Amino acid sequence: MKSITMKRMALMLSLILVLSVALVGCGSSEKEVIQVGSKDYTEQLILGQITLLALEDAGFEVEDKTNVAGSDKVRSALINGDLDVYWEYTGTAWLMHLQNDVAITDSVEAYNLVKEADDANGLVWLDYAPFNNTYTIMMRREDSEALGIASISDLAAYMNENPDAFAFGVDHEFTARPDGLPALEDTYGFKVGEDSLAVMDAGILYKSLLEDQVDTGMGFSTDGRIAAYDFVNLEDDLAFFPVYNPAPVLRQETIDANPEIADILNDIASKLDNDTMIEMNYLVDIEEMEPKAVAEDWLREQGIIE
Repeated sequence: MKSITMKRMALMLSLILVLSVALVGCGSSEKEVIQVGSKDYTEQLILGQITLLALEDAGFEVEDKTNVAGSDKVRSALINGDLDVYWEYTGTAWLMHLQNDVAITDSVEAYNLVKEADDANGLVWLDYAPFNNTYTIMMRREDSEALGIASISDLAAYMNENPDAFAFGVDHEFTARPDGLPALEDTYGFKVGEDSLAVMDAGILYKSLLEDQVDTGMGFSTDGRIAAYDFVNLEDDLAFFPVYNPAPVLRQETIDANPEIADILNDIASKLDNDTMIEMNYLVDIEEMEPKAVAEDWLREQGIIE
């Protein structure tokens, strides 16, 4: 009788132990699905894939929600909980999302101001990357040299003297942003005529400039096509364009539930300088590699993933 009781107790203890281990195992393996977003152009797609791959390698379940058209839409998706993280630029946040009028040209100042302002919105800015993807106004080198246009002031003077001589290419967002074309025209004192303004997707603007469909246009300073196509970045001699350092942005609740994400993405941000980003953009836009492949190669080279 005593032997049977002891056996029953041993069996019960074994069952309790198995259940405990199972419960602990379930608790440790369950991680929140992290929804990773990005905007819809090359650099953002690369940053989105870097984030997806790094978090997945760290054991997170991730969902790819990259390639969202428009800064306002991706920001709204983050705030509404449809995204958990994406990389935003300090200049975009300061002028567009937070509705400030004065551009900031110092990286540290811009970052600290947007970080503090968004804290009140329940958003957390992790460390910003060293690279600065500010806007630029581009021309073909041969035209720049032939016409003696080296700065945006030079361009403004030429366009004022030669109305409608230049087709000016921009994307849709640049026509309405507070750091876009209307403010650029006000600062430099020129006006692009309605017939001279060519509005198109950012992805085809560089090719349009290369093929003489436009004579000048906006671009992004870390785009690999600028050097590949031998374009000239006109000097922003009146310091109109603000700094645009990117940083991962998350809701406070996401980082509270997953604090290890900060260490992962802060390490990545510290390694992204201008030359690195230009090279990765070049590989996608000129060498026609997929953003995911470029992101994966870079992460392996850095020893971030195996």
